[in-house]
Amino acid sequence: MEVYENPLITRYASRKMAENFSDKKKFTTWRKLWIILAETEKELGLPITEDQINELKAHETDLNLDVAVQREKEVRHDVMAHIYAYGQQCPKAKPIIHLGATSCYVDDNTDAILMRDGLRILRGKLLVCMERLADFAWKYKELPTLGFTHLQPAQLTTVGKRACLWLQDLMLDLEEMEDVLKAIRLRGAKGTTGTQASFLTLFEGDQEKVKELDRRIVKKLGFHEAYPVTGQTYPRKLDSRILNLLSSIAQSAYKFSNDLRLLQHMKEIEEPFESHQIGSSAMAYKRNPMRSERMSSLSRLVIVNSLNSAITASTQWLERTLDDSANRRISIPQAFLAVDGILNLYMNIISGLVVYPQVIHKHIMEELPFMATEYILMEAVKKGGDRQELHEKIRGYSMEAGARVKERGESNNLMDRIAADPAFGFTRQELADIMNPSNFTGRAPDQVKDFLSDFIRPILEKNKDQIGVEEELKV
Repeated sequence: MEVYENPLITRYASRKMAENFSDKKKFTTWRKLWIILAETEKELGLPITEDQINELKAHETDLNLDVAVQREKEVRHDVMAHIYAYGQQCPKAKPIIHLGATSCYVDDNTDAILMRDGLRILRGKLLVCMERLADFAWKYKELPTLGFTHLQPAQLTTVGKRACLWLQDLMLDLEEMEDVLKAIRLRGAKGTTGTQASFLTLFEGDQEKVKELDRRIVKKLGFHEAYPVTGQTYPRKLDSRILNLLSSIAQSAYKFSNDLRLLQHMKEIEEPFESHQIGSSAMAYKRNPMRSERMSSLSRLVIVNSLNSAITASTQWLERTLDDSANRRISIPQAFLAVDGILNLYMNIISGLVVYPQVIHKHIMEELPFMATEYILMEAVKKGGDRQELHEKIRGYSMEAGARVKERGESNNLMDRIAADPAFGFTRQELADIMNPSNFTGRAPDQVKDFLSDFIRPILEKNKDQIGVEEELKV
């Protein structure tokens, strides 16, 4: 309580994502990289013993962080501090820890591993959101609702079709995520400025062994390849691409949360509201969309944060400059933690959405008379009416009905006016049949069916073993 704690950890992100970017995982991965380096150098003929490697393995997860922290205060270099701490535990192996490597051997390769693992966590949650949205869209595929353009009433759509717009955004994010996961490469073992000069010296000029060292390390770490050329670091465009992906997910969530906030304002659809939840400290009756608002808030953080990686990638001088380090320690983990929190909210909200069909129908019927006039005009002409005369009558009746609604707050009586005019030739029942909202939703219900069957269900079926993540909503 006496020092600042990051709310991404204490309030929003899951423990699994927090563990992924923990010091424990980071520094044990460093040690794993040093073990793999030593093993591979031994395989390729360097004088490293099995005893040295076994000693390193014995202390792979036995972190003496207190020693490293104290040493870093003295040398102002985190990697050297951890090499020192590891060496204190492994006196036999101390001479060969980090042999031929530069700090970015552990820094950059670890970062690539953590980001890959973080994306895998998010991928599972993205699929859960898609599955739940698909179920929601299917359930409400035929329920008519007002469509809006410019936030003004437009042609009808259905609640399920609107959900498909949210769902398609997530589908596009998943497609981009698949591409990014396939494209992530390690830095490998490239040496100080990426020339592999130190390894070439160790292997007495044998270039094939140097290349094989790089290949084997990458394979042992479970990646398909390393970047073919690097400076001191892997290309910082990787960070930029990943944070742009996270920004894209945040954009999708932001759109969903904003739409839901508007719909909750209209009392058509509400996010979950628990029995003991308080909407306002002053106004006891309120049911604020706090989850959706939180999604919007965290999404804005992620979208803005993506600029960090773009600027970092574009300002790396020559082979490398260290002004990326402090920024990346903050911007990359926080982007993952925030998106994790966003998807936790998304899963929670979509699984408990409350739809109010009667309110939706009421809003439709307030606007549908105006939207149905073109259809009514065409049908009246087919009955023998004069198109120009009827058009003028509809225009006049529409103005009068509009004034009645806007100026006096009364109901829309446009259909009563048309039914009372013999020039149109409609009975009240005929007009009532015309005014069935389902007549004005076009292909929306079938678009939902087609979209789910042709695009979404195959994705969910392909990934069914990875669907099952539960949201972790703390507050």
